Amino acid sequence: MRARGISYDTGFVKHGRNSRGGFAPETVRRELEIIRDDLHCTAVRVMGGDPDRIELAAGYAAELGLEVWFSPYPLEETEAGMLALFADCAERAERLRRGGAEVVFVTGAELSLMNRGFLPGADTTERVALLRRPDELRAVLGGVRARVGAFLAEAVEVVRARFAGPVTYASVPLEGVDWTSFDLVSVDVYRSAEIAAGFSDGVRGMVAGAGGKPVAVTEFGAACYRGAGDRGALGLEVVEYDATGPVRLTGAYERDEEGQAAYLRELLAVFEEAGVDTTFVFTFALHDHVHRPDGDPSTDLDLASYGVVKVYEDRNGTRYPDLPWEPKAAFDAVAEHHRRAAKTT
Repeated sequence: MRARGISYDTGFVKHGRNSRGGFAPETVRRELEIIRDDLHCTAVRVMGGDPDRIELAAGYAAELGLEVWFSPYPLEETEAGMLALFADCAERAERLRRGGAEVVFVTGAELSLMNRGFLPGADTTERVALLRRPDELRAVLGGVRARVGAFLAEAVEVVRARFAGPVTYASVPLEGVDWTSFDLVSVDVYRSAEIAAGFSDGVRGMVAGAGGKPVAVTEFGAACYRGAGDRGALGLEVVEYDATGPVRLTGAYERDEEGQAAYLRELLAVFEEAGVDTTFVFTFALHDHVHRPDGDPSTDLDLASYGVVKVYEDRNGTRYPDLPWEPKAAFDAVAEHHRRAAKTT
């Protein structure tokens, strides 16, 4: 594997609300140092909806020698809004690249699920729920792929007019992306119980079918409750949300940090064996899915978090006493895998 990475959440913006409240520059730099030095990552996918935050974090990552995947992540946006976001971010990414950083531009992510106008559904929740209804999904798939393809063709033109480095898009398989105009093939890949038997073969087929282009897995991971790995990308279904964000879990769930760690170890091994070029664990932290160990178990939102650290709202951690989070077993699993991989390269 050429590059070993993790995604870094600068805050997802939905209807004007940012999911990450605090964003102190000194904390951002410290966390990126930990990603480089303790998780042994060589790349970081800097994600979010605020261009200023993405640029700040990407700049620190570049200073630390990390390969930067500059990744604006629109949510519930119009096509015009997405193109404006990509244009702004492409200019910022180009400044960073011209300064000597290794930068890949990611032209959005899972657009059909996360934004309006591609799949039926009034919001992300309704569109994701369609994945549970394969007959309905198949009926609309042709139109979805045509709309995604047409939009991406326009978006790539906007980005390439402003950014001279490699360009990709964080896709989901249902979108059937034509990769001709991209430099890398990038797919969010989650193993669920339904596809577990053929998962390894599917990944090998994805790499073999990429037409010689490098393949990146831009997202993979699991939440940390028992059975979350079987749900794959749908681990957040156990959370109730309101207009301000996550509120509570839908029932009683058992913490299983070792299960999350095992899932990551197993998928990293599959991707390595298949010849994937770059991987990004999802994710370092989900800041609005906080760990509440002392209260009502239904409000311990970290159980549904894909983060390799559990975020506190009222205290700092013990391993890193200057930071408001504590590593999970998944943190150490990723660190050990990447440490071993670094020794062989």
